[in-house]
Amino acid sequence: MIVVNEQVLSDVNKNFIIPPKPQILNELEILASAQEPSLSDAAEIIAKDVAISSAILKIINSPSYGLVRSVSDIKQAIMFLGWNGIEALVPSLKLKQMFTQKECCISLERFWDTATEIAEVNMIVGQCIKEKVPIEYLYTLGLFHDCGIVPMAIKFDNYVSALHTSNNTHRESLIDIEERLYGTNHATVGYYLASSWHLPIDICQLILRHHDMSMLNNITGSNQQLCYCVLKMSENLVNSVLRGDTTKDWDDIEKQVLATLNMSEDDYIDVQEEVIDFLNC
Repeated sequence: MIVVNEQVLSDVNKNFIIPPKPQILNELEILASAQEPSLSDAAEIIAKDVAISSAILKIINSPSYGLVRSVSDIKQAIMFLGWNGIEALVPSLKLKQMFTQKECCISLERFWDTATEIAEVNMIVGQCIKEKVPIEYLYTLGLFHDCGIVPMAIKFDNYVSALHTSNNTHRESLIDIEERLYGTNHATVGYYLASSWHLPIDICQLILRHHDMSMLNNITGSNQQLCYCVLKMSENLVNSVLRGDTTKDWDDIEKQVLATLNMSEDDYIDVQEEVIDFLNC
């Protein structure tokens, strides 16, 4: 289990390029702290950012989101989302704008494509499980869970070799490889980034622990544990459907994931078929 304390967070702050919290998030946070925060006012703030507004409409109209009719107006979309949805979605969408390719040794386009695929499949899995998990949280977790990789790839010119090593070995996790090479890891860096942007605490904790299989040692069915399992299933589905291989840890946790999500192997196959149709459409 990764230990995070004030010294660790201070080291991340000093040694990595962490983008400051965007102005749109500050404005929404001030509005949310009002005695009676207005979703209509929130929609006006968000509407000023065309890219974010377009992305929200695309997500909420996606088949994976599950609405029965399409939404064309950003104010209407914000009413559907509510404050919890706003606080989860807007930071994750803004994050994609905050790093530039010229500073980074990995392909940001490929990185965000994969993160988006996992975020979308998270929503599909979330719709298929019997327990209700906030869909916006699942999207944000899918998009944000590996966000610490980008500052790592900016800081270390040879970071791509750590990724290649992780992809080609089952002896070490990416976290272990990063700690051995750099003395820190992308989960810790991602946790700091998410916390500094004031993402929901549960999402910050899941970013920190998304490689921690001890999350499933004691199956409780908590919201955090459900989100973790949805993420692990989605990572495996995306990897197996698009790349023809299971993720490194799937064989070790498959039974616990299915049990936590109250799914049978047949249920998993049904979800897999839905994901195949979605990713190949």
